[in-house]
Amino acid sequence: MRISLSLMFAGLLVCGQAAAHGLWTEQRRGNHEVIYGHGAEDDAFKAEKISGAWAYDGAGKMIPVSVQRLDDHARLQPLRAPAVLAVALDNGAWSQTPDKQWINQGRSQVPNSTHSLHTYKYSLAVLASGAQLPDLSKLRLAIVPQTDPLAVGPGKPLRVQVLADGKPAKDVKLIGDYRGMPHEVSATTDAQGFAEVVVRNQGLNIIAAELYQPVKDDKDIEEEGLFASLTFLGEEHRE
Repeated sequence: MRISLSLMFAGLLVCGQAAAHGLWTEQRRGNHEVIYGHGAEDDAFKAEKISGAWAYDGAGKMIPVSVQRLDDHARLQPLRAPAVLAVALDNGAWSQTPDKQWINQGRSQVPNSTHSLHTYKYSLAVLASGAQLPDLSKLRLAIVPQTDPLAVGPGKPLRVQVLADGKPAKDVKLIGDYRGMPHEVSATTDAQGFAEVVVRNQGLNIIAAELYQPVKDDKDIEEEGLFASLTFLGEEHRE
């Protein structure tokens, strides 16, 4: 009961910024942890919201991966060390009430809602230098590096392409350091979805993008929100 109440309270704290929160993965204590947060925030979330996870070797071949659903977050467990790791979270429908509270339900269940949306969050991690990227169609929004991100180096530009439902996404703002400076736009995509983002850190880099689009004829939502992150080390780890 203590854990359940704690998670419920955490959910109330973060629901007001449900749309703003992002998703990425980090290696912590030898584990691939799924992080749900904004900037330096690292919040609890319902692990059952993880809707998919995929791991690949350096040649782009799939590695079996399971999701360990813990009390306050999720952990990915690939069968062997992956070169590329991806994860998706379905955050469900959210409705805002006139008093600015957010409820994790569609507007059909919150009849006095002033705004309603459904958010989906995706993360792509490049973990090994020279890794071949697999088909990324499972990620509705993806930031795709056009060269090996681990070989670029801090202070140098990385060319990326943003794809939404497999198509180039125009005028998407990219956050170059989502953890350190989550409100600073580093670049905006062109008509073909391309942009250059300067690699900020020697350690973990988190490049992020968000896209919102209207939805018609849906009883529960009026808008759909997509979030994507691309993570990699600025310099390859050496013993």
